[in-house]
Amino acid sequence: MSEVVLISGAGSGFGALTARALADAGHTVYGGIRDIYGRNQSRVEEAKAYAAEHGVALNIVEMDSQSQQSVDDAVSTVISEQGRIDVLIHNVGHMVTGPAEAFTLEQLTALYDVNVLSTQRLNRAALPHLRKAGRGLVIWISSSSVKGGTPPYLGPYFAAKAAMDALAVSYADELARWGVETSIVVPGSFTKGTEHFATAWTPDDKRVEAEYDQKYPGLLSDVAAKLAALAPADQNPAQVAEEVARIVALPYGQRPFRSTVDPADDGSRTVSDVADAIRVNFLTRIGLADVLHPAPQTPERK
Repeated sequence: MSEVVLISGAGSGFGALTARALADAGHTVYGGIRDIYGRNQSRVEEAKAYAAEHGVALNIVEMDSQSQQSVDDAVSTVISEQGRIDVLIHNVGHMVTGPAEAFTLEQLTALYDVNVLSTQRLNRAALPHLRKAGRGLVIWISSSSVKGGTPPYLGPYFAAKAAMDALAVSYADELARWGVETSIVVPGSFTKGTEHFATAWTPDDKRVEAEYDQKYPGLLSDVAAKLAALAPADQNPAQVAEEVARIVALPYGQRPFRSTVDPADDGSRTVSDVADAIRVNFLTRIGLADVLHPAPQTPERK
């Protein structure tokens, strides 16, 4: 069944790969990218060229995830052109690298705005349409750092992704009775094929950063090398896109609550299995077992 998909942060990395994978699978995809007439115009042209070459429905829509008006306008565009949104994908995010103390409050505020508040903006704009339809799927692109091994100098990013993941779990419970499913996709530390590390923010407080570097000289480059060494030679960020496409293609009711794509195996899957089992047990004990299994509120689309 062809779905109408809206994905944030579709300009590069997991987002661009996922948009293409879903379009290849026959879905109508809208990739949200900010500043499509300015610095990201080349990415728009790349997406258009891909759509033309492969004969797929890959559309780009202006969407600055840090602006509620921009997000509202993007959702309105999809609704006006397609009449519905079936799958909503929270992918936009940004990384920071460096000692946590050296980041200013303004930097952490901006980081949480991108990684956490952006999901709330998109939910407030899009979820009314999914709830009205009585069915749908929300996919959250999380991180294995939420529950797996966490090296130093990435702390603020890890904290932001953990906040987003916690929000996803709560939303899953609250959307279930509306017939909306939730899947959380958990990528591991893909050190190649994305721009996460290349475009990461660094601390503004260079004095504090320098003090830490006296105690932890070369730490970041060492960590990056060790992470790269842990990953198998065939690791490819396209694996994340393929997993998202697989989940979207599954029949309603058979989609996983959480799926981990972690070639380096940092332990996230093990901890997540325990945490998700506790969630199931607790919700059952307090009489909310029904929210674990969303049921569509409207007939299946033909």
